[in-house]
Amino acid sequence: QVQLVESGGGLVQAGGSLRLSCAASGRTFSRVAMGWFRQASGKQREFVAAVIGSDGSTVYADSVKGRFTISRDNAKRTVYLQMNSLKPEDTAVYYCAQYSGTSYYTALGAQYWGQGTQVTVSS
Repeated sequence: QVQLVESGGGLVQAGGSLRLSCAASGRTFSRVAMGWFRQASGKQREFVAAVIGSDGSTVYADSVKGRFTISRDNAKRTVYLQMNSLKPEDTAVYYCAQYSGTSYYTALGAQYWGQGTQVTVSS
């Protein structure tokens, strides 16, 4: 059974930074694509970023390109999301996900989810 536990959310002013962490247990971590999604109040869950290859290749939503960086530490079985230049529209619950296939940009592609961590950006 896979368990994903996020941490690192909080309240930050616009322009600030936060780093989210997701610790994983269960399946062989290093061979599995991992991602981050977010869900703002009243909106659908949306893709943020994913690390998809054994070489650490990454993909991002256009809305976060150049501001967010996803990375993974296979020894620690942890994936990170470094968020810089935060904007009020980044406010959401952020979810860590482990993929079952290659549909990285849709929530339907994720097999396992963390419980979520709240990120609030004040203006």
